[in-house]
Amino acid sequence: MDTAHRSFPILVALFVLLFGVTSSQPYEEFLQCLEFHDSNITSIVYTRANSSFSSLLESSIRNPRFDTSATPKPLLIFTPRQISHIQSAIRCSRAHRIQIRVRSGGHDYEGLSYSTISPSLTFLVLDLRNLRAIQVDVPSKTAWAQAGATLGELYYAIAAESRTLAFPAGMWPTVGLGGHISGGGYGSLLRKHGIAADNVVDAQVVDVEGRILDRASMGEDLFWAIRGGGGNTFGIVVAWKLSLVSVPPTVTLFTVSRTAQHKQNATEIVHRWQYVVDKLSNDVFFMVVLNRVVNPIQANATTIQASFNSLYLGSIEGLILMMEAKFPDLGLRRENCVEMSWAKSILYFAGFPLNSPLESLLDRTISATGSAKFKGKSDYVKEPIPISGFEGIWEKLKEVGVQTGGLILASYGGKMSEIPESSIPFPHRAGNIYQVEEVAFWVEDGVEAADGYLNWLRGLYEYMTPYVSKNPREAYANYRDLDIGRRARSWGSSYYKNNFDRLVRVKTAVDPANFFRNEQSIPPLSSWR
Repeated sequence: MDTAHRSFPILVALFVLLFGVTSSQPYEEFLQCLEFHDSNITSIVYTRANSSFSSLLESSIRNPRFDTSATPKPLLIFTPRQISHIQSAIRCSRAHRIQIRVRSGGHDYEGLSYSTISPSLTFLVLDLRNLRAIQVDVPSKTAWAQAGATLGELYYAIAAESRTLAFPAGMWPTVGLGGHISGGGYGSLLRKHGIAADNVVDAQVVDVEGRILDRASMGEDLFWAIRGGGGNTFGIVVAWKLSLVSVPPTVTLFTVSRTAQHKQNATEIVHRWQYVVDKLSNDVFFMVVLNRVVNPIQANATTIQASFNSLYLGSIEGLILMMEAKFPDLGLRRENCVEMSWAKSILYFAGFPLNSPLESLLDRTISATGSAKFKGKSDYVKEPIPISGFEGIWEKLKEVGVQTGGLILASYGGKMSEIPESSIPFPHRAGNIYQVEEVAFWVEDGVEAADGYLNWLRGLYEYMTPYVSKNPREAYANYRDLDIGRRARSWGSSYYKNNFDRLVRVKTAVDPANFFRNEQSIPPLSSWR
């Protein structure tokens, strides 16, 4: 056991010595408050004096952009092992005016689950990594999953019980369930079964009073709000009860790449894709990645590439027949396709080798971007972009280096068009052909380099304005974007459309003093009107 955990007085003494905290200040009193509730609780508290503090903080920072000496750090990290620890953290934080940031997987696009944009803010990180139990019940096709579990851990647990059950959530295995479902959570099954939050049937929440609530005791308004209304807003979700969905024992995937040169017709194919993708069978999920790559034919040159990635809930033969009838432009061939279980498809989309074992889903350390920093934005397309629009996008992509900027187009339609906008807070339903993620990556350090990529991304986003949704310009809450604005009405309308007002009413009812908050959490009426 770490020496800082051997006795509570030693921990407090170190804290006072290093940070000049006196008994009249809240920090020592906060730690004493925790010990009052549980004398053994200090073993899960990591202050900045603890030798493990930095490694623990950095272990779930998925965007190195927020892992710098200038990034505001928490006062301490709290790693609860049971729900009573969360109750104590809430009560003591409220009593001593210390804000809580909740982290499950660490994928917040603006780092707000473990940091802040306000250097003077006193906050702690409540890291849920120890709360990741999963119980799968095959007969009822349900699962209870704690919020600190990752998508990969969930998918692995389901696959261990059944090859023909799945859960319609995201495609990156280290994403945490807590934040992912709180913001909606989409993946390769959205056209067949909707998004993750659509398939939640119960939850366990610790509210601002420290009470443990389930669906029956929290009421339908709060249950509605936590399914897509954003994390760290209405309380701390400890666990989700999930409705699992049926999938065939074998699914089919393919990746086909085309360039904008050498008669591969990427521009025309992407343009045509827009007219087809939302009308295909609900068994198909289709994604296109657009970026600048090294020219495979011409030395010392680059070109624009469109990579078409798809999952089909069926056999290769069925997919080929459908594509020949509906989208022959792509020229899909049998050798482009591969069959596997649905659980293995997650590894395929994440870029793992085809022979990777299913246990790879359990690796909590892998990063989608490696050491690269990134910034993302999002849009929704309701009318096909003309060829001239894509040609303009190609010009924007040529302004940055190879594979340092791009767009990801994810197909909508199907089940997404059948679910009402007000069913849960996530409102992006009928009328959307596809979702767009605009993204920039960079490895260079320093403010100047970051500003260059950020300005390029903002320029691309501005270029997209005529081609995407309007009034409001919609955005996906899980691709958090502080550029949308600090005014709640601005980002609230983009993320939630007409559902924002109901979210404010729920927030006002359950957390009127706005204890659970971050820079883009739902505000109560008293704080913004």
